[in-house]
Amino acid sequence: MPTATSTTATATNTSTTATSGILHRLFSTDQDVKLKALRQLKNQIIGNRTKKLSFLKLGAVPSVAAILAEAVLADDGDRNNSFNKNVIVQSAAVLGSFACGFDAGVQAVLAAGAFPDLLRLLSNLDEKVVDAGARSVKMIYQSKLAPKYDFLQEKNMEFLLSLLNSESETVSGLGASIITHSCKTSVEQKILFDAGVLKKLSSLLEGSLSQKDSSLESLATIFKDNPEVVLKFVGSESGRALSSIIELVKDKFARTRLLASLCLIVIRNTSPCYLQDIAVKTKLVNTLLELLGDPGQVGDEASFALSSLIVQKEDMQKLAFENNAIDKLYCHLQKDSLNPRRFEGILLALADMCSKLECCRSRFLSSQVLNSVVDAVAHDSADVRSAACICFKSVARSIQNLSAGSFLTEAVVIPLVRVLDDPSTSVQVAALGVISNIVVDFTARRSIFIKCGGVKQLVQLSKSMDAAIRLNALWALRNLMFQAESKCKEGVFMELTASLLASLICDPEPFVQEQALALVRNLVDGCISSVEYVFAEDGIILDAVGRQLQSALKAEIGIQGMYVLSNVATGEEFHKEAVLNQLIPHAETGSQAYIIKFLQSNDSRLRTAAVWTVVNLTNSLSPGAVDRLEILRGAGIVSQINNMQNDPCLDVKLRVKTALGQFKTLDTCLSHTFLWRLPLAGYITLLSFFFAIKAV
Repeated sequence: MPTATSTTATATNTSTTATSGILHRLFSTDQDVKLKALRQLKNQIIGNRTKKLSFLKLGAVPSVAAILAEAVLADDGDRNNSFNKNVIVQSAAVLGSFACGFDAGVQAVLAAGAFPDLLRLLSNLDEKVVDAGARSVKMIYQSKLAPKYDFLQEKNMEFLLSLLNSESETVSGLGASIITHSCKTSVEQKILFDAGVLKKLSSLLEGSLSQKDSSLESLATIFKDNPEVVLKFVGSESGRALSSIIELVKDKFARTRLLASLCLIVIRNTSPCYLQDIAVKTKLVNTLLELLGDPGQVGDEASFALSSLIVQKEDMQKLAFENNAIDKLYCHLQKDSLNPRRFEGILLALADMCSKLECCRSRFLSSQVLNSVVDAVAHDSADVRSAACICFKSVARSIQNLSAGSFLTEAVVIPLVRVLDDPSTSVQVAALGVISNIVVDFTARRSIFIKCGGVKQLVQLSKSMDAAIRLNALWALRNLMFQAESKCKEGVFMELTASLLASLICDPEPFVQEQALALVRNLVDGCISSVEYVFAEDGIILDAVGRQLQSALKAEIGIQGMYVLSNVATGEEFHKEAVLNQLIPHAETGSQAYIIKFLQSNDSRLRTAAVWTVVNLTNSLSPGAVDRLEILRGAGIVSQINNMQNDPCLDVKLRVKTALGQFKTLDTCLSHTFLWRLPLAGYITLLSFFFAIKAV
C-alpha cells in the first residue's frame, strides 16, 4: 500500500505530465489537436492562479501568442476559413484568461507582443472574433500594467468612439474600460467631454448590466477633481443623466449600486454644491452600510466607498452616526475570518467616522470596539495593522478620554510599542501617529509608556534613514515632553543626548528640523533646571538652534526656534546673555540680526514668537535688562518693535505693548542710574543749563 507521500508525489508527477502534454500539443501540425489543446489550456487556467503560474513558468504565453499571430496572418489571406477563426477565438480567450486578475499574466501577454494582434481582432468582420478580442483586451485594461491610451491623438479618439458606439456590449464595455484605465489628467477629461464621450456613456446607463457598470466607472473617472466637467454634466438635459445615476443606487444588483454610489460620491467630493438633498445623502449612507454585508468583492469595497463619502465632512459623519454606522461597522468587524481587504476597509471607515465628532468616539469606546482594534495591531496583514493604528489615532483625538487615561494602559501601550519594530514603514508611521496622541499632557500615566520601553524605541526611530519615520518619532517625543515633569524630561534627555538633538535640528529635511526644534522648545519649557539642557556638551544644542534661525527659509522653523530662545530667556542672567549672543551677530560680520527679519515677517505667529523673546530678555526685574535693552536698541530691534504698535494681529499687538512698557521702565531706570553716577561738577552744569532755559 503506498504511503501518503508517495501518493502526493504520484499526483504531482501526473499533473506535470498533463501540463507538459498540453503545451506539447500546441505545437502539433494537426490543427484539430492544436485547437483542442487551446481549449484544454483555457479550461485549466480559468479562475486558477496556481495553474496560470505553472503554465506561465513553462512558457505557455509566448506559444499561444505565436499561434494567434500565425492565425491572424492566415485570416488576412483567407477570411472564410472558419477553422482558423476558431483558433483565433480560442487563443485570444487563453491570453485573456492569463491576463484576468493576474498582473504576471498581463505582463507576459504584453512581453510576448500579443497586444497589437488582439487589437487587430476588434476590426474583424466576424462577431465572435471581435468579441473574443474585446474580452481579452478588456482583461488587460483592468490591470495597472496595461499600456496608456493616448486620447490626444485624433485617430485614437475616433477608435475609442467607435468602440463606445458598438452594438456589442463587450466592445462598448472595452471602450469604457480604456477610459477608466487611462484618463488621468484634467486635459484628458476635457477632451473626452468635448468629443461627446459623456453623452455616449450616459446613454449606456440604460443598457445591459455590463454596460451600466462600465459606464458608471468611466463617468466617475472623467468627473474626478474636475468641477467644470461635473457642472456641464449635471446641467445637461435638465439633469436627466444625474437622475439616472441616483436611480441606479437602488438597482437590484449589488455591484451596480456600489458603482452608482461611488459615482455620486465623486460628483459630491468634486463639487460639494451638488447632491445636497438629505434624502439622497441618507440613501447613499444606508446603501453603503447595507453593501457591507455582501459576501463578495462588493462587500470588500463598500467600506472604502463609505470612507470616501464621509472623510473630513462632519455633516456626513453625523448623518452616518445617526444611521448607526458605528454599530454596523463593529458588527461586521466581529465576524470570523474577515479577509484582509475587508478588515482594512472597516477599520479605515471607523477611523473616518471618529476623526471629528466626539459622539462617534464615545460610541466607539462604549461599544468595546477598541479591544478589536488593539487586537488588529498584531494582524498578519501590514495593511490591517496600519489601518488599526490609523483608527486608533482618530479615537485618541478625544480630549475627554485622553484626560481620563483611557488609552495609556499596558493592554494598549504594549502592542503599540511592539509594532514600532514593524518591518512595514507605513505601519511604523501609523503607530507613531497614535503614540503622538496618547502621550500628550498626562503626567500621571506617562510612566507606563516609559516602562514599556517606548522612549528607547522612539529615540531609535529618530535615527531612521526614512525621513517620515524620523519626523513622526520626533513628533511623539515632542508631545511626550509637553508639560512633562522634570524626572520624565531627564529620562528622555539621557536617551536622546545633546549631540543627537543637535544633529536632528540640522537634519537635511526642513519638516524634521521643525519637529526637533519643537521638541527642544517643550524640553526647556518650565523650571530653570530644564533650561540647562541646551547648554549640555558646550551648548551644541543652542548653537544648532542659532544656526538654523540664521538660515531659516520656512516660517515654521523660525517660529519653533524663536520659542526655544524665548523659553531659554526666562532663565538666569547667564541664560539670557547666551540668547542675546545668538540674536545679535558679531560686529565684524556686518550682517543684520535675523530677529529683525522675523519681526517684519508676514507670518503673525513668527512675529509673536520674536516679540516674546525680546519681552523675556528685557524683564525689568532682571539685573542685566538695562544693558541688554541698550544692545537691542543698537541693533535696531527696539525701533522695529516701536513701529509695530498697530500690528494687525491682536496677539502681536499685546506682546508689543508689554515690550514697550518694559522698555519705558528700563529707560527710567537708566536715567536714574545716569544721574546717580554724575560727579558734582556735572550736577552744577545741569542746574545752570536748567535755569538758563527757564530765564529765556
